Amino acid sequence: MKTQGYILAAISAISYGLIPIFILPMKQINFSMDVTLFYRFLFSAIMVGVYLVFKKVNLKINKGELLVLLILGLFYALSSEFLFLGYDYLSAGIASTVLFVYPVLVALVMFLFYGEKLSKMGIVSLLLTFLGVIVLCLKGNSLEINFVGLGIVLLSALFYGLYIIIVNKAKINVSGIKLSFYSMLFTSIYFLMKSLVLKESLTIPSYSIFFNFVTFAFVTTLISSVALVLAIQKIGSTPTAIMGALEPVIAVAVSVLFFNEDFTRNLLIGIVLILIGVSLNMSSSPKTIK
Repeated sequence: MKTQGYILAAISAISYGLIPIFILPMKQINFSMDVTLFYRFLFSAIMVGVYLVFKKVNLKINKGELLVLLILGLFYALSSEFLFLGYDYLSAGIASTVLFVYPVLVALVMFLFYGEKLSKMGIVSLLLTFLGVIVLCLKGNSLEINFVGLGIVLLSALFYGLYIIIVNKAKINVSGIKLSFYSMLFTSIYFLMKSLVLKESLTIPSYSIFFNFVTFAFVTTLISSVALVLAIQKIGSTPTAIMGALEPVIAVAVSVLFFNEDFTRNLLIGIVLILIGVSLNMSSSPKTIK
């Protein structure tokens, strides 16, 4: 059971780390991010929905479950929106690495609102994580912090962390796959409404872009989200968050190999500091969000 949970957590992290492969080409041709994200989550919801119907799963939910699932959809949507907006200010590798501070933010939320104790090791991990973010913002030996980009991606990390907390804390009788279906569905509705308000065209201009959307949905959303929820339910949020260390590593590798991002000394040091800080924080707080 636990081995399966760790494998699922790794799959979720790796697939999520592949996001730059699909999103950066859309940004390069100035295609609407809202429309891109609408189709990403719509196609994901359709794929999961077909599976649930095939398995004859009852899709009915009560009002309490509906409220929780709506909140999950909103938080997932906001996390995605802020991350991709952050790509306008930070490189994909740096943005993805900053996003990974979400386990530390989870620990802070648990400390502030759930009374979880913050150990000395936890404090050390917070300082290491903060130092790692600062190093990422260094250019050579000069400190050039893009506060707007940094703040935007930190908001993405916060909403992602809140999503994980709610998945674990909400006492709803919904299976992991069914929960993922509704989260994706409500997230797609969010971006549909935003696209309509902004009067953006929902037309997919080419088969290549359509293929990008379908693959984007399957790899980074369907696989990542379902594996994430199942991993949380099998091993808890803390081990799942630790396994998420693979996310920035994969994202940076993709950015360097496919989009010519410079793999600088500061990028390496920043990643290492953040990975150590996050891992120390989560491993020193075994009771967090089980």
